Amino acid sequence: MVAVVVLSWNRREDTLACLRSLLEVRDPAPRVILVDNASRDGTVEAVRDELPGIELIETGTNLGFAEGNNVGIRRALASGADHVLVLNNDTEVEPGFLRALLDEAARRPDAGALCPKILFADPPGLIWFAGAAYDARSGYNGRHRGYREPDDGRFDEVVETDRACGAAMLVSRGVLEAVGVFDAGLFAYSEDTDWSLRAREAGLHHYVVPASRVRHRVSAASGGESSPTALYYDLRNALVVAERHVPLPWLPTWRRRVVQVSAHLVQALRSPRRREGVAAVGSAWRDFRAGRLGQRSP
Repeated sequence: MVAVVVLSWNRREDTLACLRSLLEVRDPAPRVILVDNASRDGTVEAVRDELPGIELIETGTNLGFAEGNNVGIRRALASGADHVLVLNNDTEVEPGFLRALLDEAARRPDAGALCPKILFADPPGLIWFAGAAYDARSGYNGRHRGYREPDDGRFDEVVETDRACGAAMLVSRGVLEAVGVFDAGLFAYSEDTDWSLRAREAGLHHYVVPASRVRHRVSAASGGESSPTALYYDLRNALVVAERHVPLPWLPTWRRRVVQVSAHLVQALRSPRRREGVAAVGSAWRDFRAGRLGQRSP
């Protein structure tokens, strides 16, 4: 049995579109679990009215991406799922996406996570994720393989990836029991990198399966890839994860920190909300230095 865990925090229409696409999957038909992080836009009511077959868990508060998904993963495992697929609510899947992942999983007993090829929903026809490198010494997640390249067949081979993508990743029960779930303290962003590194440290490998395809409205919940929210969590958590998994001597540690902060400052200065973005980078640095995790303070 395969359970798909979808986490929602507002974005009602995106969530409904995601769930409807999952209901078109027949081979096999997955069990779909929607975990709602206290949406205020009528998401819960709309799902109950329009999609009564979806299993719904209401958390009552915004637990963040990491712990919100953990709630669904734990429910899936407790209910007997053999595989759990974590899927963003701002995605839509193709009907054969799950079968392609499961077939590849059967061929790869060393697999930690298997990810589909993820395409931009807009503009269509461009790749968002076909794998990604991770350089722990710099703490840089690395641009996604194939990012903004046309989906023209050049990225159609199964490849290993340094890190899985939490927007869409299939994991077996055995792997989850061995590696655990996401780190709730990270709240959002880099929780998939942290999980990927833990799995790799356990001797597992992550793969991208291009025959499985998903379309993604990128970073919709946080306001876009360069929004203040995205900049804050991406910087704070990238520093935490790098220093957790690859501690370095004093000088390389500070070099890594400077590179990370500088890169996010440049991104903030190029964003439409420049002042807020710079402030978010400053907050991320201060909270990292203070060891403050969890949700960002207002």
